Amino acid sequence: MIPFETVTLGRTDVPVTRLGLGCAPLGGLYRAVGDEMAAATLARAWEHGIRFFDTAPLYGLGRSENRTGAALAGRDRDAYTLATKVGRRLVPRDEAQRGDGMWAELTADEPVFDFSAEGVRRSYDESLGRLGLECVDILHLHDPDDHFAEAMAGARRELRQLRAEGRVRAVSAGMNQSAMLTDFARTGDFDCFLLAGRYTLLDQSGLADLLPECGRRGISVIAGGVYNSGVLADPRPGATYGYAPANDSILAKVRAIQDVCGRHGVPLRAAAMQFPLGHPAVASVLIGMRSPAEVDDAVAMASVEIPAQLWRDLKSAWLLPEEVPTP
Repeated sequence: MIPFETVTLGRTDVPVTRLGLGCAPLGGLYRAVGDEMAAATLARAWEHGIRFFDTAPLYGLGRSENRTGAALAGRDRDAYTLATKVGRRLVPRDEAQRGDGMWAELTADEPVFDFSAEGVRRSYDESLGRLGLECVDILHLHDPDDHFAEAMAGARRELRQLRAEGRVRAVSAGMNQSAMLTDFARTGDFDCFLLAGRYTLLDQSGLADLLPECGRRGISVIAGGVYNSGVLADPRPGATYGYAPANDSILAKVRAIQDVCGRHGVPLRAAAMQFPLGHPAVASVLIGMRSPAEVDDAVAMASVEIPAQLWRDLKSAWLLPEEVPTP
């Protein structure tokens, strides 16, 4: 994997680097980051050649968009690709409300779901204000799991309209499930999808529906959550899988994968990061990073040369299904 190699998404002319920076941690995900560290992280990513950045209003309740926009200010706008999301608008928080504990650096806002056409346009305009930009390249519907009907009737129509107006270059949806994304793919309206945690070394459920559908339609997939919320980065006791403590069975499987990787001198993180790119529909892998050191590590893991025998050994040990494509 060449982290700064550029490919285009689906049938669009929107370029992304194979390694993209997921900006949720820059909003203070679980622990504070601060403006200076966020800026230094984005600057290091730029130094390494990463040119794909993904943020959202939810991330830090506006902080991630503010910090991402500030860090990219002054950069050649044609030199990078930026994605943000709609479906959650930020509204003033009741002072008595403390938030859900996910964001360590609270703002005066809270997120509310809104997949109406009006809500999508308003949310997008508000995001552009935080980013300090006139447009972004990719606009995702963000987690419409419980709002499918509204998203299909309102948000999907508005995404098409924004694209027709030239205000976005590619439209997408981002979710932690593949079934609903497959329904969106079948409409023919989407250019790409962000699939989180469902095409990884542990979970290839996206291969049952979304990835083949995208392959047939020329739709690109951006793989997120490739560490399955942490366990594929470091399967220590207490590691999380799907944002909850990993059970003994999951930990045992990941350690078995780690042992195979170790026999080939390959860090587990490198295998987990590079695995999704074995499928031809996957264009890029997003990794959340919160410091220059984490950027350095991600680039190093993306650059590890992985022998084909490692993937064959994982299949021989029944740790990967035989039919799964590998890099």
